[in-house]
Amino acid sequence: MYSVEWQKRGLPHAHILVWLIDKIRPEEIDSIISAEIPDPSTDQLLFDIVTTNMIHGPCGNLNCSSPCMADGKCTKSFSKHFTNYSITNVDGYPIYRRRNTDNGGQSFTKYVNNADIDIDSRWVVPYSPLLSKTFNAHINVEFCSSVKSIKYICKYVNKGSDMAAFRIENTNVNAPPVNNNDKITLNQIGRYISSNEAVWRIFGFQIHERDPAVIHLAVHLENGKRVFFTNETAIDRAINPPKTTLTEFFVLSNRADAFGAFARKLLYSEVSQYFTWAQTKKNGCPASKAHRLRHAPVYSNQKPWGEYLQSIQGRLNVFICDCCWLMSPAHCHFKIYVK
Repeated sequence: MYSVEWQKRGLPHAHILVWLIDKIRPEEIDSIISAEIPDPSTDQLLFDIVTTNMIHGPCGNLNCSSPCMADGKCTKSFSKHFTNYSITNVDGYPIYRRRNTDNGGQSFTKYVNNADIDIDSRWVVPYSPLLSKTFNAHINVEFCSSVKSIKYICKYVNKGSDMAAFRIENTNVNAPPVNNNDKITLNQIGRYISSNEAVWRIFGFQIHERDPAVIHLAVHLENGKRVFFTNETAIDRAINPPKTTLTEFFVLSNRADAFGAFARKLLYSEVSQYFTWAQTKKNGCPASKAHRLRHAPVYSNQKPWGEYLQSIQGRLNVFICDCCWLMSPAHCHFKIYVK
């Protein structure tokens, strides 16, 4: 999942969130993500790229006029602390290894504000050596190891463009009086679009993409599916109700071919790993898409889920197991195995 944004001067940058099939173990972080200055004697190319693109500031007492400074502090929390090991048991991003020069770390001299400043690993933005050497650009790579960091990234990628509220006033003293109660006319909401972003949109380049597409798996009572209709389509909808992923799951499981035999071995939530929901045809077919099981609320005026599941078992030859009530009847979690 990614989203492309533009800075105030028109420079594009992308926020990308990647889920890995093989999860990164804590002991593998240092081999994938680095927050240290490379050794120029072993990799001069990576050293040049990191010292050119991946150094923050410096700021703080070394450069109080840095753009990241606010109220005398760096908004990005630089400089970082030295540590000999990466630590993952924190609420947020890991604390990456940043060794000082006495423990194998590197440093270099940078000319800032008419003075030579010694820069060490405390000022390095976390990066991937592979991506940095491939693209030779500023690419900040972080390991999302906590729920808090994943929620933040998902919200940040989908937050949309920054907006600004403003008002325009006529300073001409001879102008007709303005109705100060008309807040809609006085105040406007908009955003700045640079020429680079305008060209990007005119040519129709991708700005946001999520792959694979996520489709919710329906969970509903018998004859309790959500139906949208108008006065003209009400009778047709009543006679021919729309299909859902749940009803088609039972249809797929009752097929006499190889697909049906295979589907009968799967849970409802597992079917999406081998079949996809064809939105136009309203049926299941072999493909690859991500599906998410919806929350299943139970209301007092509906048939209890236990009774409904037993009716499914009798009519569709399925075996119900692992049906449990957690905390209250409003949260029912169940699994359906098909014989």
